[in-house]
Amino acid sequence: MDDLTKDQRRKNMQHIRSNDTSIEVKLRKALWHKGYRYRKNDSRLPGKPDIVLTKYKIAIFCDGEFFHGKDWEILKPRLEKSDNSQYWISKISRNRERDEDVNKQLLFQGWTVIRFWGKEIQNNTDQCVKVVEEAIFDNFMAEQE
Repeated sequence: MDDLTKDQRRKNMQHIRSNDTSIEVKLRKALWHKGYRYRKNDSRLPGKPDIVLTKYKIAIFCDGEFFHGKDWEILKPRLEKSDNSQYWISKISRNRERDEDVNKQLLFQGWTVIRFWGKEIQNNTDQCVKVVEEAIFDNFMAEQE
């Protein structure tokens, strides 16, 4: 798949963060600049969302394409050909299932769940902010009914 040794790959994987990733920080800064205040990684909620707009009951997740299995039907066959394929297929499948379960739990509790892929945030931050603003507007309108 690539030219890294197992030790190099291991070192790279150890440095992947779960909090304050570049995509989270980029989206948070854009939301803050627009005047939205939020909580980071709120452990009181299922899945510990990356960004929580408590005032509007919106939970936002910033998902990396690889670890959360974007285009799974394309990624999975590629992984099957790789070293340690069973580990990765199992890990990413569990992540996808957990994401789905967390979404259901939050929705059941009355939260709006928004999930962005890393590349979406990286390349179209303004569009991501618009999606959040539309959710805020929708929630506001639902309260008025």
